[in-house]
Amino acid sequence: MLAFSLPFLFVILFTTTTAQPYKATDRFFLNCGSSTASNSNSDQRWEGDQDSKFVSSNVTTTSFSSTPDHLDSSVPQIPYSTARIFNTCSFTYTFPVSKGPKFLRLHFYPATYSGLNTEQSFFSVSSNGYSLLTNFSAFLAVSFLRNTRTDAGARVVKEFLIYVKDTKILDVTFTPSPNSYAFINGMEIVSVPENLYFNAKTPKYVNQYSGPIIDINTALDNIYRLNMGGGEISGNDDTGMYRSWDQDNNYIYGAAVGLTPLYNNPIIYTTETPNYTAPETVYQTQRSMGKLSDKYNLTWILPVDSGFYYMLRLHFCNIIPQYTKSGQVVFKIFVNNKTAEEEADLFYWTRGSGYPVFKDYIVFVNDPDGKRSKQDLWLAMHPNRNSELYLDAYLNGLEVFKLSMDKNLASPNPELSSTTTSTGWTPILQRNKKKTMCAVIIGGIVGVRSKHYGAVYDRSSYGPAYSESKFTKSLHSTLPSDEDDDNVFASATKMGYRY
Repeated sequence: MLAFSLPFLFVILFTTTTAQPYKATDRFFLNCGSSTASNSNSDQRWEGDQDSKFVSSNVTTTSFSSTPDHLDSSVPQIPYSTARIFNTCSFTYTFPVSKGPKFLRLHFYPATYSGLNTEQSFFSVSSNGYSLLTNFSAFLAVSFLRNTRTDAGARVVKEFLIYVKDTKILDVTFTPSPNSYAFINGMEIVSVPENLYFNAKTPKYVNQYSGPIIDINTALDNIYRLNMGGGEISGNDDTGMYRSWDQDNNYIYGAAVGLTPLYNNPIIYTTETPNYTAPETVYQTQRSMGKLSDKYNLTWILPVDSGFYYMLRLHFCNIIPQYTKSGQVVFKIFVNNKTAEEEADLFYWTRGSGYPVFKDYIVFVNDPDGKRSKQDLWLAMHPNRNSELYLDAYLNGLEVFKLSMDKNLASPNPELSSTTTSTGWTPILQRNKKKTMCAVIIGGIVGVRSKHYGAVYDRSSYGPAYSESKFTKSLHSTLPSDEDDDNVFASATKMGYRY
C-alpha cells in the first residue's frame, strides 16, 4: 500500500492547474473625503466615504473632508486628491466582510489640508484588536522612503494582513494623538486565499529551533514585495489581490548586482504553488550570479523595525536553459549572517524549469537599544561548492512580513538625517550608485560584468564550475570552509563588501 501511495502523492503535488487567478470574495476601495464614486488610473472603482455604509451617521460632525494644497506629480488623483481629517476624537470605519484573511491597505499623502501642517499630524490606527500604527507620522514615513529609495514618491501605503473571524466585521479606527490630527486618503480591503499566508507551508526558523506560527491569531505587516531582476508590477497586474511588486534595485548591496535573465515561456503552476501565488512576470525574471558567482555574495539590504519576528517568502523558478537536473546548481541562503538554507536545489524542490516554488523563513531581528529602531535585515546567496556543474545562485521574488507580537505591529517613527528638510528631499542612503557596470576585486584580480536589465539570458554568462583556468582556481581558494558557513560574510569583506 505504501509503495502505491507515495507515487500517487507526487503526481497530485505536481499536477498543473488551469484555473484563472484568484477572484476576491471581498473587494472594497474607499476614496476618503470624497462624496462621489470615481475610477482610478488603473480603472478601479473607488467609492466615496461621505455617504458610505461603512461610516457612522455622524461622520460630518466628527470629521471633515479636505483637499491637499498641492498634489505631487508622483501621486495619482485617486484616492489622493481628497482626505478625511479627524482632529477631535477617534473615528471607526466598519466593513461587513466574509470570514477569512483580508488585505487592509491604508493610503496616505502627507500634505497641507485646510491649513493643517502635515508635520504635526500624529495618530494611531487599530483594527479588530490589533495595534497597527501608534503615534504614526505619514510625513516621517514618506521622508524615510525618499531617503532610502531613489524611486520613492510622495505617498505611503501601509499594507496589513488580518484574519477576520466569526464576527465577519473588519473595523478600522483612527485616533489622533494629543494636540494633533489624523487623516486618511484611501482604504482597500481585499480577501486573500485561505492558505496562501495563514497556515501555509511550515517555515524554517533561522538561528533557532522553533518560533511563532502564522495562524488566524497573527496579524502581518507587509514591509517589502520585490520582483527580482524585473520591473515594477502594479496591483492591477497582480493575481487578483492587487499586490504591488517593486523592483529590487534599491536594495542590492555593493557593485556586484549579478545578471537579470528573462524567460519567454509560460510558467507552469502547480497545486503546491497555485497561479495566484505570484504573477508570471515575477517567475519569468530573476537576479542570478553568473560566472563570477564564486567571487561575491548576491546581497540585499532591507531596513526593518527591530524587536520583531519577520517572515521572508522567497520565490524561485529556474529559467536558465543550461540548468536541467538536480545537483547541477546548489546554493546557500543566508539571513542576517546565519545559514537559512545549506543546499537550495530548484530541481529537487520542483519538477524542472518553468515550475515555481516558494520557501518561507522566519527570523527575529534583535533590538539592541530597546527602542525598536530601524535595523538592516540582510539576505544573501552564495554557491554551494557541492554543485556538480555550475556555481550560481538566483532569486525571482521576495515578500517580507512583520509578525505581530501581543497583537501589536506598531513601531516608532523612523529617525531622519539632520540634512532632511520639510521642503527638500535629499537621498542619503545610496548603497549602489553604479548602474551600468560592476567590478569585483579579489587579491588584485578584477572581473567586470555589464548589468543588463530585461535582457534575454546570455549563454556566455553561465559557465561550468570546474573551469580549469588558473584564474578560476585561484579564486576558489578565497572561499571560506564548510565548517565556517556563518563567516562567509567575513570573507566577502576581503572583496570590498561589508557584512
